[in-house]
Parts: sequence; C-alpha cells; structure tokens
Amino acid sequence: MDDTSKSSPRQLWTLTLAAAAILLITMGVRQTSGLFLIPITQSTGISIVAMSFALAVGQFMFGAAQPVFGAIADKFGAEKVVIAGAIMLALGCVLTPLAKSSTGLLLTMGVLSAAGAAAGSFSILIGIAAQRLPPERRSFAAGLINAGGSVGQSVFAPLVQLIIGAAGWASAMFASAFAALLTIPLVLPLRRSQSAAAGAASLAPVPHLTLGEQLRVALRDPSYLCLHAGFFTCGFHIAFLVTHLPNDLRLCGLGPEVAPFALMLIGLFNVAGSLSAGWLGQRYRMKYLLAMIYASRALIVALYVVMPKTALNVYLFAGALGFTWLATVPPTSGLVSKLFGTRYLATLFGLTLLTHQIGGFLGAWLGGLALAQTGSYEWIWYADITLALLAAAVNLPIREARLVAQPATA
Repeated sequence: MDDTSKSSPRQLWTLTLAAAAILLITMGVRQTSGLFLIPITQSTGISIVAMSFALAVGQFMFGAAQPVFGAIADKFGAEKVVIAGAIMLALGCVLTPLAKSSTGLLLTMGVLSAAGAAAGSFSILIGIAAQRLPPERRSFAAGLINAGGSVGQSVFAPLVQLIIGAAGWASAMFASAFAALLTIPLVLPLRRSQSAAAGAASLAPVPHLTLGEQLRVALRDPSYLCLHAGFFTCGFHIAFLVTHLPNDLRLCGLGPEVAPFALMLIGLFNVAGSLSAGWLGQRYRMKYLLAMIYASRALIVALYVVMPKTALNVYLFAGALGFTWLATVPPTSGLVSKLFGTRYLATLFGLTLLTHQIGGFLGAWLGGLALAQTGSYEWIWYADITLALLAAAVNLPIREARLVAQPATA
C-alpha cells in the first residue's frame, strides 16, 4: 500500500494549504525585488548594471540551490530545509541595508536571500505534496500551491511599495525579513508527513534506482531535456519582467504607482492561471498546455511592445500576462512526475528550476546591459517573443501518454 492511502483528506488539504502559504511568503518577498532597483541605486550610488547583475546572480542562485535543497529534503525531510531557508532569507533581507557596495549586494540579495527563498520554494513544496497525494490530485495540488506564490506577489507588491514610500527601502527590507520568519510555524504539516515519506518510493516506476542512477536516466531522456529548454525561456521572461518592468514603465513616463499595481495584477491573475493549469492538467495532456502557455506569452508581449503605454493598457497587459505567469509550474512538475515518479521529484524538478533560473540570470542581467548600451529595453522584448515561440515548439515532442478517462467519484 502506498503513502497516499495513509492520510485523511483533511490532512492532505492541510499539507497543501500550508505549502501554499509558505510559497506565498517566499515568493512574495522574492518577486518584489525589482521594486528596490531604483531606490537602492539612487541611495547608494551603485549603478543599475551592477544592481541588475546582483539580482541576476540571485536568479541563478535561486535555481542552483533548489536541486541541492531538493536532494536534502528527499533524504532528511522538507521541514528542516524550509526552516533553514526562512532564516537565510531573513538574514539576507536584514543585511542588505548594511551593504554599501555592489559586492555587498551580490552577497546579500544575490546569494543569501536567493538561496533562502529556494529552500522554501516550488521543488521542495510541490515535491512533498506529490509524495502524499494520489496521482489524480497532484496536478491540481501543484496549481494550488503555485497559486500561493501568485497571491504572495499580489499582496507583497503594494505593501512593499507602500513601506518604501512611507519609511524607505531599508524598512521594507526589514519587514520582508519578518515575513520570512513567519514560514517557520507553517512547517508543522510538512513534518507530520515525513513519517510516511519513505513509502512514497513505491510510487516511482523504478523504485530501485538510487538518486545518482535516476539522474543519469533523466539527463539522457529527450523529453526531460525538452522540459528544461522550455523552462529556460520561462525564467528569462519572468526575471526580466520582475527586475526591469518597474523601470521600463518609468522610462515610458508612467507614475511610480503603476509598477506595483501591475505586479499585483500579475499575481492576482496568476492565481486563476495556476489553478486553471492544475485543473486542466488532470484532463488534458500537459505538453499541449505548456505549448499554449508559451505561445500566448509571445502574443501578449508582442501586443505590449506596439501598444501605447498608458496605465490602462499596462494593467490589461499585466492581467493577460499574469494568467500565464507561473502557470507553467503545475504542468512542468506534473510531467516530471509522470516521466520518473515522485521519489526524487524534489531533485528532478529542482534541476528544471535550475535551468529556469539560468534563463532568469540572463533575463535580469541582459536587461540591465541593454538599458546601459541602448537606453531602452526594446531588443530584450523582441528576444523574449522569439524565445517564447521556440519554447512553445520544443514542448510538442515530449513523451506523454494519453490520458485515460477516470470514473466519477462520489
């Protein structure tokens, strides 16, 4: 008997909601980093290029740390990883106002905060939920957990901007540190789940494989590599926007209130997008969902490039984009679990997130370089459109079995 039969529906809902709440906080802190770009550069004299590089390193570190923390969680338990991550994220936020150089920002925002956020992020939380849930519930649970991150962005964006305006960016950093520590009490449902975690190995199609053997199998699988290629584009797209959209809107002559409201709308609409992706993943093949999401992003960004930059148009863009924002996460994690089972999902999905964040590094860094060299972000927008179209195409060859209709349950 596998692990999913040992937990009541109430326990499974508690686990899923606790994971969503943790992601709400970690992603809320993380996805508002772009709001600090102008305040920090103006108050410290650090250049936008240097600040962009620090945030780009943070994008890479956020991805690089996830498979490492995923492997630790697979072996020792997710709750220890989440607690350590909360402390690291809080320390990174507290120490950032003390950093007076680009090297200091690189260490605080680029390394410490990013690694801390990674320990309480997608691969850990979706991985532990997938080990406890029956297969037909995993896609929707991933969507619900992912939606927590979107709610975090929509809640934190206006709050962070409000604190920056009222008390300064250092106070906003201290508030973010306090919020990070609030994830620690939320690990209790994760800890309760660990007693049955060993039984999750029976869910994998090849339970006898060690982690190293499973990694070698996965890295030779063309479908897994296609997932990586698509997720690279997702990271490029999201990191560029989170880091540089506020400044792009400022260059278009829009007021400072437009950017945080746009980020809030992106988060709110992604709640619907994430839940929809999770629900649809239970009914349709996930590779087609990914192809549609990436293709729609290309169209939305193309419309943004040519449309007049009014506040209303930006809000319409944010809503449309938000529906696709992190909607790639449920089908991507779902495909990984379909291909390889859930035993090492935190590690294998964590590796796709590493590729995601390599794209994120380039999106954040090249955005700053483009601005410094050309005075605008125009060519980055065109690159984003091209990458989104390529991502849509690369997901189509993924090996995914057709869905078999399930009988209705009472």
